[in-house]
Amino acid sequence: MIPKPFAYPPGPHARRHGPAGWKDYGRYRPWLRDDFCFRCVYCLIRENWIDMRRGYQIDHFVPQKLRPDLKADYDNLLYLCADCNNLKGAALLPDPCKVALDSCLRFHSDGTVEAINSDGERIIEILQLDDERLIDFRRRKFGILQSLAANDRPLFTEEMGFPKDLPDLSADPPPTNTRPAGMQTSWLSLRKAGKLPQVY
Repeated sequence: MIPKPFAYPPGPHARRHGPAGWKDYGRYRPWLRDDFCFRCVYCLIRENWIDMRRGYQIDHFVPQKLRPDLKADYDNLLYLCADCNNLKGAALLPDPCKVALDSCLRFHSDGTVEAINSDGERIIEILQLDDERLIDFRRRKFGILQSLAANDRPLFTEEMGFPKDLPDLSADPPPTNTRPAGMQTSWLSLRKAGKLPQVY
């Protein structure tokens, strides 16, 4: 089955990991990359598709100014591309871990985005998902991936597959972990077990 490049999960994002105990929230980056499948939780642009020198960022869902006590709370952290993180700022958007974004937004193969409800309208407005450059990017990406799926499966797999540098979450264990079972389903663990999907 060929996955759609811009398709949200059918329900709210279910966190697999629960590292805790670090004061420096930057240490959660590998865990967030793994948890959010190496893509921005809002716009769905994947690490493989952009210049990683711009990097992806850690967003505080509830801004630090409002809840400084949640600064290093893993369950308040999201993995966003730099553009979405900068545009979101201190805005309060629907929590993708509580709200199914596929019931809010829909991306079409011509690159356009459709709001399904008022939450979707707010996400589009705040994150400027209807910007002409983004629409063009998605339209071209849809077309390129459709062509690769038919004519160059190895390159399609590279575009829609996992990054080569899957994080080793056991290399820097946190003080505590509220969801230790998630370690068994980390993408590196699945690769080592020969169970990592070619594309997602």
